[in-house]
Amino acid sequence: MTQFNAALEERLIRYAAVDTQSDESSSTSPSTAIQLDLARMLEAELTRIGAQDVRITEYGAVLATIPGTVEGGPVIGLLAHMDTAPAYNATGVKPRVIRGYNGGEITFPDAPSLRLTPEAAPYLAEKVGHDIITASGTTLLGADDKAGIAILMTMAEQLLADASIPHGTLRIAFTPDEEIGHGVDARMPADLGADFAYTLDGGAVGEIEYETFSADGAKVKVVGVSTHPGTAKGKMVNALHLAAKIIEMLPQATETPEVTGGRDGFWHITNMGGTAAECEMSIILRDFERDGLAARGEMLRKVCEAVAATEPRATITCEIKPQYRNMRYWLENDMTPVELARAACRAEGIEPLSVPIRGGTDGSRLTEMGVPCPNIFTGMQEIHGPLEWISVQDMAVATRVCLRLVRDAVRQG
Repeated sequence: MTQFNAALEERLIRYAAVDTQSDESSSTSPSTAIQLDLARMLEAELTRIGAQDVRITEYGAVLATIPGTVEGGPVIGLLAHMDTAPAYNATGVKPRVIRGYNGGEITFPDAPSLRLTPEAAPYLAEKVGHDIITASGTTLLGADDKAGIAILMTMAEQLLADASIPHGTLRIAFTPDEEIGHGVDARMPADLGADFAYTLDGGAVGEIEYETFSADGAKVKVVGVSTHPGTAKGKMVNALHLAAKIIEMLPQATETPEVTGGRDGFWHITNMGGTAAECEMSIILRDFERDGLAARGEMLRKVCEAVAATEPRATITCEIKPQYRNMRYWLENDMTPVELARAACRAEGIEPLSVPIRGGTDGSRLTEMGVPCPNIFTGMQEIHGPLEWISVQDMAVATRVCLRLVRDAVRQG
């Protein structure tokens, strides 16, 4: 089936070319003004296809309404995020299409030594004959989550063009700053006005996810004693050396991202900068359970205290702030949104799969704030790096599942 393929391909390529990288060090909302470039594009596109109540909020989200064609049923929110991850270069993205993938290795024009192979990425081996979109090798692609935007925009266009498809009122939201944990503003639940919602921010076809990490973020600041290195004996306290000791004392063999999987939690240093006089580290803490997350925070505090005790002239502070919590804690009390999505998959001939997300989504925060919000697949793979890719046909499947979901939800309602 080729329905939606051309529209999805065109949209993803157009959206991916717009730099929307978020910035965790920023205090503005959205964190980068460039995200508004895409927001304005999406606002104009939603208006052009006939959506109602289209606006960009003060916090940078694009909101719109797809009016229902029938009375009754729940108001469903559908979300995708505009920003791309700060973890890898996202400036100058050049999307390209490998038409009718032949099953071999994929090379990249701007990085000749880079290879994407089905041996290293087994899901790719299942996509022979598909149209594969990648970047050119020096940037990420941004299918996370511009694929979600393309899917929702294509679905909205179909519903607005064909009034014969039964569905209730739908609320569309394209959010900024999801990648830095700021995608859901405190005003979002009221602005969205949905009974429940879905994020389109998942991976392989069939994934319907209702469990995420719980997450905290830590800032560790080390203030040493600065003096000229030529006369530093007995005087200097090097903040960078103390920071290195903190990292060295944290468990690395068993509790970092590169050695954990499944339901294992981790700590992860995302940024470290400063001078011998003063430096700061950003560390994220992740676990599926509240107790495990709290234990990781306590471990970090104790390590900081232990290093501080070795050098009383230094000052070491550790501030830990909540980021998001496992959506399972709320969704397991009412699995209706999850079961609707699973049923839509089965109706489209797809067996749904629910695995815990080793990360978070806007749905984590929305669910915690009272709007149940599981996650639906888009097809995105190898995200946050130069090997990122997606199948156009997978995106089309996600579009059909979303159309089926909103149609069946109103019938059940």
